Amino acid sequence: MIVEKLNPELNKVYFIENHTLIHILSGSGSIQVDFKNYFDWQDKAIFLEKGQYIKFLSDNFTIRKIEFENKEQFYNNEVRVLFKHIISLGYIDLMECEDCQKFLSKSITTKNTADIIDLSSKQWYWQNPFKANKEEYQVIFDIKDIIDKEFQNRLTNVDLAKLINEKGYNSQALIKDKIGLSVKNLMNSKRLVESQKEIAFTDKNIQEIAFELGFKDVAYFNRVFKKSLGQNPIQFRENFDYKNRDLFSQDILALLKEHHNKERNLNFYADKVNLSVKSLSKKVQSKMNTSLGQLIRLEIINTAKLMLLNGENIQSIADYLHFEEANHFSSFFKHYTGLTPTSFQKQKSNL
Repeated sequence: MIVEKLNPELNKVYFIENHTLIHILSGSGSIQVDFKNYFDWQDKAIFLEKGQYIKFLSDNFTIRKIEFENKEQFYNNEVRVLFKHIISLGYIDLMECEDCQKFLSKSITTKNTADIIDLSSKQWYWQNPFKANKEEYQVIFDIKDIIDKEFQNRLTNVDLAKLINEKGYNSQALIKDKIGLSVKNLMNSKRLVESQKEIAFTDKNIQEIAFELGFKDVAYFNRVFKKSLGQNPIQFRENFDYKNRDLFSQDILALLKEHHNKERNLNFYADKVNLSVKSLSKKVQSKMNTSLGQLIRLEIINTAKLMLLNGENIQSIADYLHFEEANHFSSFFKHYTGLTPTSFQKQKSNL
């Protein structure tokens, strides 16, 4: 096991070379994994597998990165649920896993990698995100394994079904019931992410990438790509800005950090960067994969959480964040976190 504490660079793409656990110790803003932005990473241990990447959209993160070198360990059916993501990040909620927290607090010195993997896999099944039993999970992840290996081969649903051991289940119905997506949707999603990686991180031409991914017609590939992402492959390559790493994201986040407690009007931020609201919204979406409104709400929630953890009362927080009434703030907080401010304080104080 290799344990490293670091302050990642803003917008730098960190490629994952081994199965890795990312524990974010402090920071604000969002993280990006495989072109998806995540805002709810607090109090979670994030698991990434080889071939993925992580990027930090703020310059104030401090993280602990734990790389696991025992590859055989991750072929275990009980463990793969941590790393083989289907529709979201693989993570453990540390608010609900005290043993995981204890391990991570001493992970700089411990050498027993099996402990955190064992604890986390048990916790993952306890969290039970797909509301399935263990046998059903194994079928779901059998299918995920097949998709990861065969996504370039344009397999039909029938072809996929023949490749897996269904263990008495109708695999396609199981996926649809537990995940809410069809096997075809999962295959298309995998192919889209891999095409994004090829476009963003290589100098291959678009035709070459389309053919490698099983598209015989590059024009069709362009249409599918644009329909999914709102940009054609060339636009996507330019907007991702892998090599230049422009400071647009950092500048927007700095503006939000300075003004979010009193300014929520999109026109205010558009004026600050000399763009129309429409142009700013479009640029935020293309560069940061989210909306400006969501970024503002995120800053408000993060500030509220910090103030609650510091023992501030609800009225003073509501005043600082310019809510007309304390109950308006409480309703806002519960809507976006699932907890009342008081419940959040109690839950944190019990850890």
